[in-house]
Amino acid sequence: MTTHHLVRRAADLSWSPPAGPLAASVGLEQWSVVDASTPAVHTGFGLSRLAPGGRVPSHVHSYEESLYVTDGHVVVQTPGEAARLGPGGYGLIPIGVPHSLRNEGEDDARFVRVSVPVPRPEHDFDTQLVPEVGDTDALDADVRDPRTRRYGQITEAHMDPARQSQELLEVSASMRTALLVYSGISLKMMVDSDLGSVLSSMFMVQYEPHGAAGLHDHPLEETYLILDGTVDATFDGAEYHLEPGDVAWAGVGCQHSFRNGDGVVRWLETQAPPLPPRHGYRFARDWDYLRKRLEGDAG
Repeated sequence: MTTHHLVRRAADLSWSPPAGPLAASVGLEQWSVVDASTPAVHTGFGLSRLAPGGRVPSHVHSYEESLYVTDGHVVVQTPGEAARLGPGGYGLIPIGVPHSLRNEGEDDARFVRVSVPVPRPEHDFDTQLVPEVGDTDALDADVRDPRTRRYGQITEAHMDPARQSQELLEVSASMRTALLVYSGISLKMMVDSDLGSVLSSMFMVQYEPHGAAGLHDHPLEETYLILDGTVDATFDGAEYHLEPGDVAWAGVGCQHSFRNGDGVVRWLETQAPPLPPRHGYRFARDWDYLRKRLEGDAG
C-alpha cells in the first residue's frame, strides 16, 4: 500500500518572511518544506536565512526545536547562556525554553530548523512571544563545556573512520558517540537524548562509493537534506536522483531505499519520534574542564 513521502528540489527554494508571532523578526526569511500543509504529523522541517544584524525576538515553543547551521554564524540566546554556531554547528532547544536568535556576523546565516511535532498555523504555529531574554556574551559551541551542553559541531572530518582516535575525539563533537560504519555507510549522532532531546533525533549520514541500503520502512518519520554528492533513492516505488540542497521526507511505513554511485554522498537526517537510545554510549560532561576555563577567563 502506498504511503506518504515528498521531495523538494533545491531549485524550488523560495524565501518568505515568517508568519505568526515571529513576523516581528528583523532580517529573517524562511523556506518551509515539511509543515502542516503536508502529510507530516511529527516533523516540521525548513530552512531559515538571517541577515547580518538580524534578530528573532525572544519566544517559546510548545514543540521541540533543533538547529543545524549550513552557512554563516547564528547566536542562540537562552536565559544566561548564548552559543555561537558556525557551519556544521547544531543544537537543541527543549519545549518551553525562552530563546532568541541573532546574527552578529557580516554574512547571512543559513540554518535548518526542525520542529517536532508539526507547528499548527491555527494555534499561532505553537509559538508565543515572551519578555526579551537579555543578551550575554556568546561562546563557541564546545562539547567539553557544560555551558554549551545542548550544542555541538560536526564536520566532514568527523565522518572519517581514520579520525576516531582519542586525541582527536576529545576536542570534537565526535567524542559523544562512536562512528557507526556498516555496508559502506557511516552514521554520527548529533541531537539525541544525550543533549536532552525527547521527541526527535538528528544525525549525519555518509555513503561511500557504491554504498547501499535496501528497501525498508520505519514506524517513524524521516527527513533528509542532501549536503554533498548525489544519491539514487526510491520512496514507495517512485525513483529520485537527489542532489545537494534537495530535501526528502518519508512518512511512517514509507518503503524507501538508497543506492550510491562512484562518489561520496553526505546528508543530514532527522527522525521523529526518535529510536530508543542505545545502551553504553552515555556522555558525562567535564566539570573540571569548566573550572579550568573559568579560571583562565578570570586570569
